[in-house]
Amino acid sequence: MITDDLLVDLAAARVGGTVLAANDDFFAPKENLVADAEPIWDPQRYTDRGKWMDGWETRRRRQPGYDWAVLRLGLEGIVHRVVVDTAFFTGNYPESCSVDAAHRVDGSPRDDADWFEVIPRTPLQGDTKVEIPFAPPAVASHIRLNIHPDGGVARLRVLGDPIPPQGLLDGSRVDLAALASGARAVDCSDRHYSSPNRMLVAGAPRGMWDGWETRRRRVPGNDWAMIRLAGRGVVERIEIDTTHYKGNAPGTAAVFGADAPGVEVPEVEQWRPLLERTDLSPDTSHGFDDLAGTGRVTHLRLDIHPDGGVARFRAWGGSTEPWNSPH
Repeated sequence: MITDDLLVDLAAARVGGTVLAANDDFFAPKENLVADAEPIWDPQRYTDRGKWMDGWETRRRRQPGYDWAVLRLGLEGIVHRVVVDTAFFTGNYPESCSVDAAHRVDGSPRDDADWFEVIPRTPLQGDTKVEIPFAPPAVASHIRLNIHPDGGVARLRVLGDPIPPQGLLDGSRVDLAALASGARAVDCSDRHYSSPNRMLVAGAPRGMWDGWETRRRRVPGNDWAMIRLAGRGVVERIEIDTTHYKGNAPGTAAVFGADAPGVEVPEVEQWRPLLERTDLSPDTSHGFDDLAGTGRVTHLRLDIHPDGGVARFRAWGGSTEPWNSPH
């Protein structure tokens, strides 16, 4: 089972996504397509070329053909669907779009032979998010968005499952919980403010928005997030970072592990404690090396008590097996 609502935007600038080229971006730059923030509207803002728009916008086409933009995904992965967002484009959105994909880990696609169509020409609407599935899902490193005949798109979200980079799982010590390693959150109790995938991104947290935060809990219990690791391995060190969470950090946390190769969400009886419930401090990076047990795991569950925000969650260890290995 794929939990679609926790798929990762593999094209987002926050994870390294880049717009490599576009045939035209006269009114608004192509780089906006992968901006992490949601698009905004400024009614008073104009440039010397016309109305400022928070997206990619081409000039009005006066000859046959269509416009296009090529994206290099920040995370190679299995793409399940795209979201074409025409927010605030009302009289200037494309009539339709199509999408091509390529899988090249050693550079950019060289010619049309490297591309294959994954979404045929599909109608779009103005000021609307249109979700379009890949049927079937496809492994990709690059995406080409074709808009027919011209116009503006605010954001392109490429939602999928990251996969481990080639050669990563060689037994060396890596962060097995990182999106960049091929990990992903597969379930959680709450993501009112942000997805738990936010705490698995690379680099130091940039602000309170750059992590996983739950709403204030008004009922008994605690919040939790399940992470499918990049590979099946022995976790040697866990880091729980509450940087920027000052009045809303969890009071305590615990970590559990499960060895469930090929399973998306482990059963309750498969979880065993790795880190007993321990105190957390606000705005602090915590490291834990004295973990219970040394067995291999494919998943971790972070329990926070009772609620709050975690900026980063790291699980350092080695692996030579993808999480879905049958062995």
